[in-house]
Amino acid sequence: MIDIEKLKFDERGLIPVIVQDYNTKQVLMLAYMNEESLKLSLEKKETYFFSRSRNEIWHKGETSGNIQKIKSIFYDCDGDALLIQVEPTGPACHTGNISCFYRSFLEHQEAYDANILGKLYERVKERKEKPVEGSYTNYLFEKGIDKILKKIGEESTEVVLAVKNDSKEEIIYEISDLIYHLIVMLVQKDMQLEDIYKELGRRYYKPNEFKEEHQKNKREK
Repeated sequence: MIDIEKLKFDERGLIPVIVQDYNTKQVLMLAYMNEESLKLSLEKKETYFFSRSRNEIWHKGETSGNIQKIKSIFYDCDGDALLIQVEPTGPACHTGNISCFYRSFLEHQEAYDANILGKLYERVKERKEKPVEGSYTNYLFEKGIDKILKKIGEESTEVVLAVKNDSKEEIIYEISDLIYHLIVMLVQKDMQLEDIYKELGRRYYKPNEFKEEHQKNKREK
């Protein structure tokens, strides 16, 4: 539980808040809270912010339906900024983008994107909902789950062969192909990446529980 007395609100009684996706760790937005909106957020377990332009408290998702369910709240070493991790029910940005930080000054960044799986999932999901003529992704959806599973089997074999060939570039390429087709399968079966993240997190943070369950399943088989 946050000790609000440890926080440092500015001269306007506000504190900046970084909102992050609890599962993907993608930064979603920057907003501000006053003491009242913070208390509301703690009570309701959903984000309430203070609008500097309207000079009033607002509930995220009240009109759009894109509410943010709070999972955890952190404050920094100086107590003058908050980090709130949420499970969003829709895009955080009013433009319809998942994150408000969807633009970059550097158009050709070579650095890796830690959120690329989430972005790829959303792109594949968009292809299913809004088909694009000539799209390979839409071709897979049109052919159905058997075709998708066939491709997953083929790509798994390609990964094995790449490893046997001991080619780093080939391994990276084939694993990327496999991951893409796995994401297509998840979308086709109406499953979320978060389902996988949660299961991996359970195995990481509760290894004994996972081990016991795995051994139990082996005995039952």
